[in-house]
Amino acid sequence: MAAGVRKRARAGPPPRLAGLCGQWLRRAWQERRLLLLEPRYTLLVAACLCLAEVGITFWVIHRVAYTEIDWKAYMAEVEGVINGTYDYTQLQGDTGPLVYPAGFVYIFMGLYYVTGHGTDIRMAQHIFAVLYLATLLLVFLIYHQTCKVPPFVFFFMCCASYRVHSIFVLRLFNDPVAMALLFLSINLLLAQRWGWGCCCFSLAVSVKMNVLLFAPGLLFLLLTQFGLRGALPKLGICAVLQVLLGLPFLLENPIGYLSRSFDLGRQFLFRWTVNWRFLPETLFLHRAFHLALLATHLTLLLLFVLCRWHRTGESILSLLKDPSKRKIVSTLFTSNFIGICFSRSLHYQFYVWYFHTLPYLLWATPARWLTHLLRLLVLGLIELSWNTYPSTSCSSAALHVCHAVILLQLWLGPQPFPKSIQHSKKAH
Repeated sequence: MAAGVRKRARAGPPPRLAGLCGQWLRRAWQERRLLLLEPRYTLLVAACLCLAEVGITFWVIHRVAYTEIDWKAYMAEVEGVINGTYDYTQLQGDTGPLVYPAGFVYIFMGLYYVTGHGTDIRMAQHIFAVLYLATLLLVFLIYHQTCKVPPFVFFFMCCASYRVHSIFVLRLFNDPVAMALLFLSINLLLAQRWGWGCCCFSLAVSVKMNVLLFAPGLLFLLLTQFGLRGALPKLGICAVLQVLLGLPFLLENPIGYLSRSFDLGRQFLFRWTVNWRFLPETLFLHRAFHLALLATHLTLLLLFVLCRWHRTGESILSLLKDPSKRKIVSTLFTSNFIGICFSRSLHYQFYVWYFHTLPYLLWATPARWLTHLLRLLVLGLIELSWNTYPSTSCSSAALHVCHAVILLQLWLGPQPFPKSIQHSKKAH
């Protein structure tokens, strides 16, 4: 009997040890899932992804052939300024006239000197690789502060996009420069550095005019934060910086500078469009179509201002008298996205105009009918549409369907500014 008791006593520890190991493995698996699902782990996941991106970007630069599109034209345009030409109508490159504001000229003039008058392409690629990593860091800081998006989504925002890597380090477009400055501006706004934020926003506009798509959202935020009188100095910062940057060109030929660098009526070629391939070319080029898109754009912005961006039951006129906090990121990203949905044409490099904002737009105001899987499907279809070259009727139609799904979820999702958080100090 005693021997039997001793045998049972010896048999006890292995099951207990197995139970402890199983419990530890279950806890580890739970933490692993939390690491991928909980927004509070954004910085940890971001650090890992940024390290991975160093290797990926280096591999792309050294293994994938560089494609010349606009870099030589950029260098020829700034070389004209270096040689003393300040009349914008006389500045042009291989692909046409200079159509970007003065900030572009100064930044790419610096690149002109650093890259041996634009001849050292590999140096330029490494500079843009650093710019890419800096942009990622700025974007991750925004997502960390908003704490809305599950970290597993960031893999699709980084490592999985061939087109975005191509735009940065294989094509050397100016769009990434403008967007990096824009994300810096948003970080400053989140830190309540409104003056510096407006300054960086204006600097981003001076590189490429697409940043103006964020302007309606910024104007709304300034009015709600400071009221009409308090917003005027911030708007003045934006205007004065544009004048100072463009002053050498304004003194030489003001009409030429304004008409070239801020040409809102610029015509786009049908063969490069990503979003309207399914239309007849005559309709794509027709002015009535452009005006209809503009009217729809402005109408939808107004609806979001009246119905989604202000507090329930609050008169829109009262915003001018009683400014208060708003979700900065939601307003700015939505403003830009609406503009992209109704753009007259989207070219392949324009993908970076909203690529890094898509996770926020899809996950920040979740609708119950849009599951994680469906959201990932939308991201995948958008990526596929932008990687289809040349674009087809199907790829353009798929892009519009995805945009419509995101717009619908932004409209039907939870009210972004519920009364329960009206007085919250967080400015997401």
